[in-house]
Amino acid sequence: MPRTETYMRQEILEIPHVVANLLTLGAPGIKAAAAGLVARDPAFMISVARGSSDHAATYFKYCSELLLGIPVASVGPSVASVYKRPLRLQGAACIAISQSGKSPDIVEMARAARAAGAMSLALTNHPESDLARVSDHTLCLHAGAELSVAATKTFVTSIVSGIWLLAQMKGDADLLAAIHALPKVLEQAAHADWGAVSAALADRNSIYCLGRGPANAISNEAALKFKETCQLHAESYSSAEVLHGPVSIVDSGFPVIALAANDAAEDVLVQVADDIAAKGANVFVTSTKAVRAQSLPTIRSAHALTDPIALIVSFYAMVEQVACARGINPDAPRHLKKVTETV
Repeated sequence: MPRTETYMRQEILEIPHVVANLLTLGAPGIKAAAAGLVARDPAFMISVARGSSDHAATYFKYCSELLLGIPVASVGPSVASVYKRPLRLQGAACIAISQSGKSPDIVEMARAARAAGAMSLALTNHPESDLARVSDHTLCLHAGAELSVAATKTFVTSIVSGIWLLAQMKGDADLLAAIHALPKVLEQAAHADWGAVSAALADRNSIYCLGRGPANAISNEAALKFKETCQLHAESYSSAEVLHGPVSIVDSGFPVIALAANDAAEDVLVQVADDIAAKGANVFVTSTKAVRAQSLPTIRSAHALTDPIALIVSFYAMVEQVACARGINPDAPRHLKKVTETV
């Protein structure tokens, strides 16, 4: 008897259509924000976000630094909301990411950044929100209603919006073409078979997620989703950090998933994955270059910076299956609600 389809599963399958919708409806906002940033020519940017949105900000950080050479620093919202301390942001830009646009601490930091002289940009699924009202530019995610507590559509549209903004700023024709080709790529990614990971987790309660560069942001998001949808203890590490202590708890059969894009970091990440597999761990990697680790079916895009977007879609499809196999409803994780408002 087929299992009941969760909202999370439905929303994962909607991602290709939602991204296509964003690429049509979001163009005016992206072009206006990119023109504003080019005119501002910020020496640096800050990001303000929490949870999955903060992982989207990490992806934006790596892409900005690799593509434009503009450093991006994550700023704690409590600096403005709790401690009420000003930051020296004249001439900078502030990227605030929140699917709801309602969390008071995110809104206050975005407002304070603008007051301190930064150009403030909001990435939100609710362009009428408080966050949008305190920002110079609002990039609507156009994800539609997201009913599952576990964010999927809004995370993907956040990272697509971020890389699109950067590509527009640079005028990178190849990257822009890869972004506009994403709907077909993500359709394939949503149906990639990562069932081997599900099987490896049958009797385990902990997992490591690894990444490097932009894919490190995807590793962070993967670990969060394991925790909130599967009640698994999951930790995310850069492949450059995992050998500096965390590898000590790896034992025979310990599950590890290494998320590699087709970029300059792929070889070093795969080497770490193989090294950990040699210690007896059950390691899966999104690369065909592994010798000891098990290669997962991986859908590549037309650009290294957009590869991580396909990776997270394949991951979402798998983690929803793991949650259901463990008897957990991923639409309503315990202790959580859709919108979390912190001060």
